[in-house]
Amino acid sequence: MKIEKLEISGLFLITPRRFGDDRGFFAETWSRRILADAGITTDFVQDNHSLSVKPGTVRGLHFQSPPHAQAKLVRCGRGRLFDVAVDLRRGSPTYGKWAGVELSAENGLQLYIPAGFGHGFVTREPDTEIVYKCSDYYAPECDGGLRWNDPDIAVDWGISEASGISDKDAKAPLLADFDSPFTWEGAA
Repeated sequence: MKIEKLEISGLFLITPRRFGDDRGFFAETWSRRILADAGITTDFVQDNHSLSVKPGTVRGLHFQSPPHAQAKLVRCGRGRLFDVAVDLRRGSPTYGKWAGVELSAENGLQLYIPAGFGHGFVTREPDTEIVYKCSDYYAPECDGGLRWNDPDIAVDWGISEASGISDKDAKAPLLADFDSPFTWEGAA
């Protein structure tokens, strides 16, 4: 398993090693020991699986606030998506900045997103599935989000028009109106 730090502190790109033959492949997608050796000591408690039928479906930018903030380990189970994390940690030198990675069933890449980030994605193929681990259970009272097309964040989703935007995502607040409950602790 290869683990690389991304340009925003706390984000990691993880490339599981695949063992393949004419039947397909096998990959270890999570190892507490290997991730801990890289400094990722998150205890995951919940797995989520989402299907988006149409390409261009945007979901996000979502987060859970403290005391139920979530770190996530995200991968694509089928299809292809562009996954995005936005730094929402007050005091961070990259506050409001985003990083994105193409995740696909074919490339097997994973994105580790610590608590304190907004998370979203856009699908690139029909019937795309996203599978991710969370470090805390779903807590509706802590559920939050920012507008997916906020001009201050300016995510380049790589699409001319989004489809399947939920009312919740379309009406989410802008970064300029957001009082972040997250604080940057200078983590690597």
